[in-house]
Amino acid sequence: MLSLLIPGPQSPGKDMDVFLRPLIEELKELWENGIDTRDAGNDRKVFKMRAALLWTVNDFPARSSLSGWSGQGYKACPTCNEDTPSMRVIGKTAYFGHRRFLPSTHRWRSNLDFDGRTERKRPPRRFSSVDIMDQLRRVKTSIPGKHPNYGGVKRKRGDDELNWRKKNGFAANLSKNVAQNDSRIVGLKSHDCHVIMQRLLPVGCRSLVNKTISSTIIELCTFFNQLCARTVNVTDMVKAQDQLVIILCKLERIFPPAFFDIMIHLVLHLPEEAILGGPVYMRWMYPFERNAAKPEGSISEGYVVDEALTFCSRYFDDIETRFNRPDRNDDGIHRTSRLFVFESQCKPMGKQSQVYVEKNVRDMAEFYILNNPPEIETYLNQHKEELQLRGCLNPDEAHRNEFTDWFFEKIYAMNRVHAPEVTHELLSLASKSNIFVSSYPACIVNGVRFVTHARDVRLKTQNSGVSVPGTENEIFYGQLQQILEFSYLNDFSKMV
Repeated sequence: MLSLLIPGPQSPGKDMDVFLRPLIEELKELWENGIDTRDAGNDRKVFKMRAALLWTVNDFPARSSLSGWSGQGYKACPTCNEDTPSMRVIGKTAYFGHRRFLPSTHRWRSNLDFDGRTERKRPPRRFSSVDIMDQLRRVKTSIPGKHPNYGGVKRKRGDDELNWRKKNGFAANLSKNVAQNDSRIVGLKSHDCHVIMQRLLPVGCRSLVNKTISSTIIELCTFFNQLCARTVNVTDMVKAQDQLVIILCKLERIFPPAFFDIMIHLVLHLPEEAILGGPVYMRWMYPFERNAAKPEGSISEGYVVDEALTFCSRYFDDIETRFNRPDRNDDGIHRTSRLFVFESQCKPMGKQSQVYVEKNVRDMAEFYILNNPPEIETYLNQHKEELQLRGCLNPDEAHRNEFTDWFFEKIYAMNRVHAPEVTHELLSLASKSNIFVSSYPACIVNGVRFVTHARDVRLKTQNSGVSVPGTENEIFYGQLQQILEFSYLNDFSKMV
């Protein structure tokens, strides 16, 4: 049935209800009556299982076919319903006039720079489920297309029927999509457009257009970046709802009315859908997009193959399947240690090479390593107190230059008297690292792969950018130059 519902030359079109009717009847039975189901954990226990359809994954044309609300015409927005802001512009319908969503006291409502008129309309009404059911009761059952009953022409929709219809029955290689001759980007998929809008357009438009236009585009791109995140905060979406009204009003001052088709207007309702439905990545179409070579059957065939392989893989324990396959960027098994500094959360990748590090660079790296683990904080404070008692003029600089040697002498002195707090790990850390260190071109940290800038130069995809938070909540950005592994006694090491 799924292959028949996919748009194509042999798709059912307006007769989709014929194929959906059995599904709707089964959903009603599952919700109203339920079905007796045996508990998998207790074979003797039988419970009444009920099911409900939470949402569907579809694009806007498919939503029109499923819901019955036409996605064309003056009332194309299913959320705004009969209050959809629309107008006729040069042979097409433009969804223009988003100032009505602003507060009644907003200064832009009386601004004549938009269309030469003041805006006094109130925002669209909120239609409840009772209002929607009342609209559906007024819709007449009709025969689609041209029919002799209507004089051989299509029947016109009545005024009370609104737009309801009821029938009887991370990215591709973008460089390949650039047409250098006419400076156009062609052949983009919807996911490619998202990547450009969320990652590239905010940076590229700054030097190409003036600040008024670029700031508006960046605000819109920032919203989509926030909307498509793995976690969505309800408070952020409520704020984004108000900000989108301002953004759309700014766009009305930049672009002509013909630019505002229904897709531009529907952006206004995305925060509300995210609040009701949760993160967008759980509901968008990208996991189900069909192969352009076989648009009528690839989705259904893909589901059959996927379900068959999934079913078979459950019976294999000694081979790698989708259930026991490690992630591509798996960090591996971390070494357990009493010192946090040796519990490395970084997995090196690529060819290992031995490099010699200058003494001043190695001293800075070792001080950085000693300055971070919480187990060394007591010794750090103790050394600072000794510097204050000595009356150092610049205690911070003296601490950076002298702490490594002081820590070495301190730990070995405690080890000679068999102090219980001196473990072999602490002794290895105080003994300093080897003068030769291991260098790697890539590493995996928390499931994310990073590569050095030298390797990034040879690749079209860039993944050497890093950011480090500062002491005063500022963020410093840079590029990963080297990935070094410092070796200590007893086979301990630390990635820097």
